[in-house]
Amino acid sequence: MKRLNTLGLPIRRRAFASALTLVFLSYGALVPTLRAEPHLRLATTTSTENAGLLAAIHPSFEKAKGVRIDVIAVGSGRALELGRNGDVDVVLVHDPDAEVAFVADGAGIERRAVMVNDFVIVGPAADPAAVGAASDAAQAFANIAHHAQGFVSRGDKSGTHIKELALWQAAHITPSSPWYFSTGQAMGPVLQMSTDKQAYTLTDRGTWIAYRKKLALKILHQGDALLNNPYHVILVNPQRHPHVQAALARAYADFLVSAQGQALIAGFKIDNEPLFVPNAAAR
Repeated sequence: MKRLNTLGLPIRRRAFASALTLVFLSYGALVPTLRAEPHLRLATTTSTENAGLLAAIHPSFEKAKGVRIDVIAVGSGRALELGRNGDVDVVLVHDPDAEVAFVADGAGIERRAVMVNDFVIVGPAADPAAVGAASDAAQAFANIAHHAQGFVSRGDKSGTHIKELALWQAAHITPSSPWYFSTGQAMGPVLQMSTDKQAYTLTDRGTWIAYRKKLALKILHQGDALLNNPYHVILVNPQRHPHVQAALARAYADFLVSAQGQALIAGFKIDNEPLFVPNAAAR
């Protein structure tokens, strides 16, 4: 007859159970180590993500700080909303007026210039709306409306969408269907839809460079002062949201504007063409 322990289990089973318990205890002791790597929550624009910039510059910061950056790529408006709600630690966006308001109402602190590129108006090579002949970006938009040519809008409150709306306002035009398509989509899908429809759109240069080989479109208007596109990094205010990782967010902002971060931004190119120009010295 098998000898039983006081719990009614055979001795061999008790030994197995004890060994299994040790395994679980040992694993449990390792869990805090496995989960110790801090995560920085960054809300940013689809342009920085789609262009490939973040994948190029983040590994240096992550390795140096032993941190993982969780990127939420949305339009600037949505990114600022996430910051306002305390859902992220830091934002990197390109909507200057909204950024100033974000800081003014106490949602963000320490707004710092990081880089700049520009917007371009792209469309079909035939250019039926004579956008290429326009004197400035507002005139280019007026030509599109006058000829009732297709225009694809992001329609997502992103920095690009806000700039587009400002250009329609400068042209004294309220765009409407059937030639105006508001999609609620990121820049990549909008560019693809524009090439499918052979329509015009406004895009940041970085995303254009990253996608242009896939598109049957060309740049038709560029170099306008109205098309300047600056990016800023802003910390979410820890006084309003005490749970945010303010020190880590500040370290990330410091990295972006440091000599190392600015050199990485300057060195990020596609076909030897820079997508963003570092401008941390700007105020």
